[in-house]
Amino acid sequence: MKITFSTAELPSTGAIAVTAFDARQLSDSAKRLDKLTGGALGRAVAGGRFKGGRGEILELLAPGGLDNGRVMVVGLGKREALDALGAQAVGGALVARLANSGEQAVTLLLDPLSAENISDADFAAHIGYAGLLRSYRFDKYFTKKTADEKPSLAKLTVASAAAAAARKAFAPLEKIAEGVFLTRDLVSEPANVIYPASLAEQCRKLTAQGVKVEVLGEAEMHKLGMGALLGVGQGSVRESKLVIMQWRGGKAKDAPVAFVGKGVTFDTGGISIKPAGGMEEMKWDMGGAGAVIGLMKALAGRKAKVNAVGVVGLVENMPDGAAQRPGDVVTTMSGQTVEVLNTDAEGRLVLADALWYTQGRFQPKFMVNLATLTGAIIVGLGHEYAGLFSNNDELAERLASAGLATGEKLWRMPLGEAYDKMINSDIADMQNIGADRSAGSITAAQFLQRFVNNVPWAHLDIAGTAWTKRDQATVPKGGTGYGVRLLDRLVAAYYE
Repeated sequence: MKITFSTAELPSTGAIAVTAFDARQLSDSAKRLDKLTGGALGRAVAGGRFKGGRGEILELLAPGGLDNGRVMVVGLGKREALDALGAQAVGGALVARLANSGEQAVTLLLDPLSAENISDADFAAHIGYAGLLRSYRFDKYFTKKTADEKPSLAKLTVASAAAAAARKAFAPLEKIAEGVFLTRDLVSEPANVIYPASLAEQCRKLTAQGVKVEVLGEAEMHKLGMGALLGVGQGSVRESKLVIMQWRGGKAKDAPVAFVGKGVTFDTGGISIKPAGGMEEMKWDMGGAGAVIGLMKALAGRKAKVNAVGVVGLVENMPDGAAQRPGDVVTTMSGQTVEVLNTDAEGRLVLADALWYTQGRFQPKFMVNLATLTGAIIVGLGHEYAGLFSNNDELAERLASAGLATGEKLWRMPLGEAYDKMINSDIADMQNIGADRSAGSITAAQFLQRFVNNVPWAHLDIAGTAWTKRDQATVPKGGTGYGVRLLDRLVAAYYE
């Protein structure tokens, strides 16, 4: 979708949108349209349930006095509560409403807001940002859709007196959206298209934006002693990969910030095979790696003034005759040994070697790993929050703040010695699951903590947030791209 910014003039074609605050307080532009339509707008507002709440929409078709076929009134909510997320609710709701309406263009007339928490320019920019995010479609495999079945809306114009400043504020947001779209694309692709080697090739494309990309194959990982990661992929005909991406936008001597992603491109569960129902969804078990790849694209795209490293462990977990068995013992790159009690608890094995490699090679300021790691986090938090585990309070607080600012929310979960003891093994240094089903997400995090070597670290369990089955304000159903906006905000707010 094309997003543009212009001065506040009434368009002669396309749909028109105007705004209202809570309690049906019409903006000046809305009042102007009310006069042009002979009071039709005011009557519609007074006669219905529209109250001007955030993202609420009232629609008039073919109003008299205008050549435009459609007029929308979009609610801004309470003036004192206006912020970036409020702007995104407006932009997302508007695009969602008109996407399949037959309209090709809409112009939103945005009057001066006099808001305390956000400028007119930033508010306009975030409306455009949300409209762009909400316009995403993964429809490349449809071959028989008619024109009427395809989205019609192709352009959103935000008309504001602050258009020039809004255009400038939108530029980096557009680059972040490109990173989100890459993540959504990768997560949405089927596993016969995205597998370790092909996903590594997608990473290589980032070199065009100045990202240095290295790809390690199984021979290199054997030399490094990555027995945990390699054990997961040994049952697949697809070779496992480790991809290292570096963006150098900061000072030469500055330690990098590091992001590590679980990239299980398809997860059958291995010998501990999953039930057939819903297994097709396991194509998105690489959502953590997808988020790291999208984040690196976003940071490079907007020329972030930071040194950043993204590391993704890419494997396919399959149950053939060479597959890892329950009861096997593997030796990790750290030298620690793991008794594999359940081959479906594989993501933590991939991350164990990836985290150890990252902290040893780069000595980063911090590491954040993302993984669709446990079903238990969905039991605890549903699909509203991702789980946050951390050994560092400052990092955890910064992540939580970035989550609130972007709408990609986090809920901090506990770590502790009692939980750590639950993964002690009788025959190895540790086992890859706890002794029973309790505290499954926490014991998984405790497992990862054994491989961070006291580096400030956070683990984000995004199993409940990487994919959605319902449309959201800026996220159509499917791959969400969760983590890109969150971590870009973390970097921008605290490390640039």
